[in-house]
Amino acid sequence: MDNLSVVGIRIDKRTDSATKVQEVLTQNGDIILNRFGMHDPIEVNTGLITLNLRSEKNRINNMMNELNKLNGVRVNHMEV
Repeated sequence: MDNLSVVGIRIDKRTDSATKVQEVLTQNGDIILNRFGMHDPIEVNTGLITLNLRSEKNRINNMMNELNKLNGVRVNHMEV
């Protein structure tokens, strides 16, 4: 059964990592129900993306592992 999840992605080096983050998200676009992204107005080079996902746990975990491998990227997850 597919799970509903919320994933938060913090990108500390937005200018360096945003393209790579986008590649991972594009590869997993079929499991993304909703995406909201913004930059931190105080920390100019920091971004925050929240995702609502529907998929099997292992697919979500694989995507999060790929994101966590990227320099300056941190991922948190909550299963709904």
